[in-house]
Amino acid sequence: MAVFIAERDSGYRGIWYQNQPVKGPLRYKYSGGFATYPQQHVPIAVYAPKAEKTFFVYGGTPPGKNTLWHMVSYFDHKTGTVPRPALLLDKKTDDAHDNPTLTIDGEGYIWVFSNSHGTGRPSFIHKSAKPYAIDAWEKVLETNFSYGQPWWLEKHGFVFLHTRYSKGRGLFCQTSRDGRTWDEPQPTAFIGQGHYQISWPDTKRGVLTTVFDYHPTPGGLNARTNLYLMQSRDGAKSWTSITGEPLKLPLTVTPNPALVFDYQKDGKLVYLKDVTYDAAGNPIILYLTSKGFEPGPGSGPYQWWTARWAGKAWERRAVTLSDHNYDHGSLYIEGEGQWRVIAPTGPGAQPGTTGGEVFVWTTGDFGTTWHKGSSLTPNATRNHTYVRRPLNAHPNFYALWADGNPLDDEKTLHTSRLYFTTKSGSVFTLPETMTENTAKPALFA
Repeated sequence: MAVFIAERDSGYRGIWYQNQPVKGPLRYKYSGGFATYPQQHVPIAVYAPKAEKTFFVYGGTPPGKNTLWHMVSYFDHKTGTVPRPALLLDKKTDDAHDNPTLTIDGEGYIWVFSNSHGTGRPSFIHKSAKPYAIDAWEKVLETNFSYGQPWWLEKHGFVFLHTRYSKGRGLFCQTSRDGRTWDEPQPTAFIGQGHYQISWPDTKRGVLTTVFDYHPTPGGLNARTNLYLMQSRDGAKSWTSITGEPLKLPLTVTPNPALVFDYQKDGKLVYLKDVTYDAAGNPIILYLTSKGFEPGPGSGPYQWWTARWAGKAWERRAVTLSDHNYDHGSLYIEGEGQWRVIAPTGPGAQPGTTGGEVFVWTTGDFGTTWHKGSSLTPNATRNHTYVRRPLNAHPNFYALWADGNPLDDEKTLHTSRLYFTTKSGSVFTLPETMTENTAKPALFA
């Protein structure tokens, strides 16, 4: 396949996106700066110890135009700088559901999976021409997939969890040893009108966990509910429940052995946020529940939860409240019982809309009690959205997100910046305009 040299952009600018206008002052079901949206796209950032760089992808835009560019870049931990981001692809849409994901294989090659929202546009897989480099790329495959979650597992190669649209949102899995030749996609779940999922590997133990909701009939995605989990220990050849019970796939009915909590019987919606593992390898899920899909106090309370498998049963703990279903943050496990959530749980400059003011929440007792830290984004004039955790997160690049005004109208010249935080809480803005090939991100005041 031909190799092409990626153009370099003049700075870091995020895509603005809105979905489903609603009546009233809040304007949309969700909206704002969505460069790091959605939660079903993982990973979007990976720390590579051999290169001492955190590579990341995001949904960017050209100057003065709100159309989606797939951008690739990195933070160089040795120099504290970022390069001009590489333009991999013009997706020819303004739909942030088409945002990319990435993974890094065992030889250091970077693979970018360019998603599509449904079947109306093609999806792509690109591979970097050199290990740990973003200058040149090879287009490996043009196909179609949505909500891609590519994982490189050392003993198994690529495991690609994703969604395919056909009368709903069916969950599928594909595997490949080399990223070029792929097995046929295998269906894993299709209950009602389908699902959304999030996943994360435990690389130490060789476990891959996926967590998903379901979209009932009638109701669909705006009635998303329930919480399911399944795990694989053999590179997606087989899947089990949390107790090790083999699962016959695809799952097509509920309840089933993968069910964690039945929220449908309580009339609650479920919005997935993150999944990770405690020191013993037990999965922990971060999610939000509410009473309705429309923004505003009528759908509240917007309650954040953790659910941890404690060996014999699930422990469910309340974290905090926020003011919107699509307030999205990440969960970090930092020691025995010591957890951290970084999320826009404050109302922010545009209360009642997507995102808000970013806070750090910590617990030292497995989520029984939570402590609210200082704001990471005080006095921000726009809401901050979709705080994302890198794979193998380095303390100096601990989370990545964007900002934007969710109340903009579609004709506005949208502005969205990108940010990252250190573990200690220093927040930096990625440069919107660069005059040199590299630049140091500015400390956010």
